[in-house]
Amino acid sequence: QVQFVQSGGGLVQPGGSLRLSCVLSGSDFSQYGLTWYRQAPGSQREHIAGIRDDGITNYADSVKDRFTISRDNNKNTLYLQMTNLKREDTAVYYCKAVMISGTDAGAAYWGQGTQVTVSS
Repeated sequence: QVQFVQSGGGLVQPGGSLRLSCVLSGSDFSQYGLTWYRQAPGSQREHIAGIRDDGITNYADSVKDRFTISRDNNKNTLYLQMTNLKREDTAVYYCKAVMISGTDAGAAYWGQGTQVTVSS
């Protein structure tokens, strides 16, 4: 059974930093493309960062130069380092893994979501 388990998040003051993590179990982590999404109250889920199996990254304009996505294939872990947090970053954050190739290509797994609240 494949699982993608999130950790991190919480309450932080504006300008602060947080790191989110997601650990994949039950499958070959290196074969996945990985993304972070977030969903604020009353809003649609937003793609904010992605990292391919070859390490190429992409970011939404709203988080570029403040957030960093990374992966550690030895630890089966995806990270999102968030700096200079703003009140508008308040949302539930989700990680997603999509199998890139093979017989299970396209199979997708979501983390359970974690709340990030930016407030003084």
